[in-house]
Amino acid sequence: MNNLSAILNELKTSNTTLVAVSKTKSVEAILEAYNAGQRIFGENKVQEMVEKYEALPKDIQWHLIGHLQTNKVKYIAPFVSLIQSVDSFKLLQEINKEAAKNNRIIDCLLQIHIAKEETKFGLSFDEAKKIIFSPETKALKNIKIVGLMGMATNTDNQEQIREEFRTLHKFFLNSQFSTINSQLSMGMSSDYKIAIEEGSNLVRIGSAIFGERNYTH
Repeated sequence: MNNLSAILNELKTSNTTLVAVSKTKSVEAILEAYNAGQRIFGENKVQEMVEKYEALPKDIQWHLIGHLQTNKVKYIAPFVSLIQSVDSFKLLQEINKEAAKNNRIIDCLLQIHIAKEETKFGLSFDEAKKIIFSPETKALKNIKIVGLMGMATNTDNQEQIREEFRTLHKFFLNSQFSTINSQLSMGMSSDYKIAIEEGSNLVRIGSAIFGERNYTH
């Protein structure tokens, strides 16, 4: 976990929050990061997150960072700290419904499609704008949209990555997310340094902390 300390120190200077991406990692590996001071972990599968939530200390903040199906929301609604991957109004409505059942207000990020790849989920800027400024969204009392999330194209072209992050940051500033606690989640192990330079205040780092992914889980 030497890498974790180094990354945390690096992020301190830019006031950036670290989400340690723990998908496919064991409870033991997460506990090691927890004991080194990390409290925010990101998972992309609901079932895996629920199992880890049950097995690990309850002061951990769990972020869902993967695609979320509406029928799975109920499993994480009692405890999830932030859902980073909201990609439809329908999903927001479902989160609101399940949050109300649990007497909670759940923080959400709208996931914006900024990559030049068709495989990644996310809203267009126009779709996001409609959701952000819609009276229907304002009527949802058990969710709070606190910012945006985006994934850059998986490419070695750093200028392209930078441009994608810059575009999202610009949209973020032009939306209603200029409050002090708003979150702009951009950047992963391979590109988080560029993301921070382009305005990210929340980075999702997995392999740089835990090593390469374990696909046998």
